[in-house]
Amino acid sequence: MERNQLKDVIRVLPDSSGVYQFLDVEDKIIYVGKAKNLKARVSSYFQKDHSVSNKLRVMVDKVTQIRHLVTSTESDALLLENNLIKKYQPRYNILLKDDKSFPFICVKREPFPRVFATRNPIEDGSQYFGPYTSMVMVRTLLELVRQLYPLRNCKLSLTQENIAKGKFKVCLEYHLGNCMAPCVRLQEESSYDQNIHHIKNILRGNTNSVLDYLRIQMQQKADKLMYEEAQSLKEKSDILRKFQAKSAIVNVSLNNMDVFSFVEKENRIAINFLHVVNGAVVKTHTVETKRVFNESREEILLHAILNVRKTASSESKEVIVPFDPGIHIAGIRFFVPRKGDKKTLADLSERNAKYFLLEKIKMAELKKPEEKRQAVLRTMMQDLRLKDLPGHIECFDNSNIQGNNPVASCVVFIDAKPAKKEYRHYNIKTVQGIDDFSSMEEVIYRRYKRMLEEKKEMPDLIIVDGGKGQLTSALKGLSKLPLRQKIPLIGIAKRLEEIFFPEDPVPIYLNKNSITLNIIQQIRNEAHRFAIRFHRQKRSQWFTRTELQSIPGIGEKTALRLLSHFKSVREISKLNQQQLAGVIGPSKAILVETFFRNRERGND
Repeated sequence: MERNQLKDVIRVLPDSSGVYQFLDVEDKIIYVGKAKNLKARVSSYFQKDHSVSNKLRVMVDKVTQIRHLVTSTESDALLLENNLIKKYQPRYNILLKDDKSFPFICVKREPFPRVFATRNPIEDGSQYFGPYTSMVMVRTLLELVRQLYPLRNCKLSLTQENIAKGKFKVCLEYHLGNCMAPCVRLQEESSYDQNIHHIKNILRGNTNSVLDYLRIQMQQKADKLMYEEAQSLKEKSDILRKFQAKSAIVNVSLNNMDVFSFVEKENRIAINFLHVVNGAVVKTHTVETKRVFNESREEILLHAILNVRKTASSESKEVIVPFDPGIHIAGIRFFVPRKGDKKTLADLSERNAKYFLLEKIKMAELKKPEEKRQAVLRTMMQDLRLKDLPGHIECFDNSNIQGNNPVASCVVFIDAKPAKKEYRHYNIKTVQGIDDFSSMEEVIYRRYKRMLEEKKEMPDLIIVDGGKGQLTSALKGLSKLPLRQKIPLIGIAKRLEEIFFPEDPVPIYLNKNSITLNIIQQIRNEAHRFAIRFHRQKRSQWFTRTELQSIPGIGEKTALRLLSHFKSVREISKLNQQQLAGVIGPSKAILVETFFRNRERGND
């Protein structure tokens, strides 16, 4: 339908209350709304400038058809709007994030009804109690009713056909669980239905009526001297009273009412629902929603009240609300408390809604570090002219003193965070003297040759601590493997913090406040620290080994054997011949002991 045709439809809309529907080119309902005046409300969508609300402009552009339904009152329009939204789930309507994943307790519509937990209520005539905040609460309630009343737990339908086929013979032989086998008439249907009636009252929170019934039955049994039956009824009453004691009692004079609160924070809206029976809060539930087209808080609250009450099967006549919703609904009296017990209930509901939102906000904040890391990686990818996000970075550094004990380190960062379990030390094996370039070439080659052999995932970026010379050497190491064009490689020179790229004589200079430069510096410094620490360990061992080798008759292998076994020269100096002989033999043990005893005398 063209725009001119839509305007013709709008011109003939009635001035009465009702519900309107917007449909798109695929005849799909994309929005449902209510109005006191259909003509005025619908025409406003096509007259206003929607530049402020991009969503509204997009929705209006998609409208190809307009349908409407006239109602007697605005409250009827509200109820009809809610039912249509629930049925069609239009894309641009307020949708509550609530009951579909929450658990319910189902009392099945069938002979000898089953009572069980479900997350998928269906309109089959069965009764659903909930939603509950957790499956733990559902299991607790089911355990309670099973302690109180025998229930069948088989999944077969109790049809005459199934009974005739003998499908319940096992029930006759073995009463499964606490089932009294009503399928084979070992329990009368009237007795079973009486139990189901009590269970429904318990699930509604109306435990007093059940307790009254049990008390009367218990007295009748006692009067007839049926003490065992009376004791059984007493035990059931005790179980029910313990369960009742766990409910939040406000005031026993408050009976069968709903309480709603509305809390908004950081573009999030939470609406909490409490159901009160005999002064006890027997049910609580919180839903989350958000504004789509700057709806008023009254509209959002009303929408939530209708949905939650329908989901919870509530028929309470009195509804406590945080503010006047501005509309009358037949059979419901809205009340905004200012003081007293009802105000206490309203405050309790509001506190629940606030805690719900705080939890949601905290969960969102926990996800923010991951978003920040991704933003850092995207910035690094752009600054370093990379094709992919550098999620896996490896950095190398060399360390030696006057050519002695040359070593190298490799540190690994995953998503801009150090992965210390992946750090590696390297002893330089093929290079003699001071040659940092050849050392870098050796380490790069050894590292990635092994990774290829072990079929490990390669890094997204390699960083070497050094300038053009170090980078060229690292490139030679990679070129010996089929990785030359597969892994990006950069070098960072310390003096001016220049970033070098292979085969590019001109380095780049990143701003000193650049997040990319800060991350590269952090990785380079970590590689340097790790290399220096390893070199100090090696140097200490070298000095210690040299001291032992100064003992006449003790060579490098013997010195290493002593250090490996006794850990330090100080410990070795305290040992006698017998203790040393077990490691290096008696003749060398005499040499070592004599050396340290003479040194002690000399010091004296």
